[in-house]
Amino acid sequence: MATIRHILEVKGRQVHTTLADAPVLDAIRTMADQDIGALVVVEDSRPVGIITERHYARDVFLKGRASPTTRVGDIMQRDLVTIGPDETVERCMGLMTERRVRHLPVMDDGRLAGIVSIGDLVKSIIADQQFTIEQLQDYIRS
Repeated sequence: MATIRHILEVKGRQVHTTLADAPVLDAIRTMADQDIGALVVVEDSRPVGIITERHYARDVFLKGRASPTTRVGDIMQRDLVTIGPDETVERCMGLMTERRVRHLPVMDDGRLAGIVSIGDLVKSIIADQQFTIEQLQDYIRS
């Protein structure tokens, strides 16, 4: 059973962050430059929320707000859903479905240790299934 720790070992532990008082325009620019869909919002190096492209689309663009003057803290999700590195991929998929989120920051000993997206989890599940298929094919051939 794959764990989040394994995914982070493969993909890396880099997490892009922003501050709550940063302009939304800067956050969106960072997401575009890094080709990512979310930034963890930090305060004193502690995660306090998350901002995603979805938050921007719904809470800035569709409401006619100005990206340069709207602050990240005005639209971020404050009830941050986090996981530990030893959580299973299956448990995280269930959590994402239940909480309707696409990104889960990973906390390890009180520190931000990485972030996983729904895409990371799906990629891991596909890799596990491919391994199982190859093992079954080898068994059948022998």
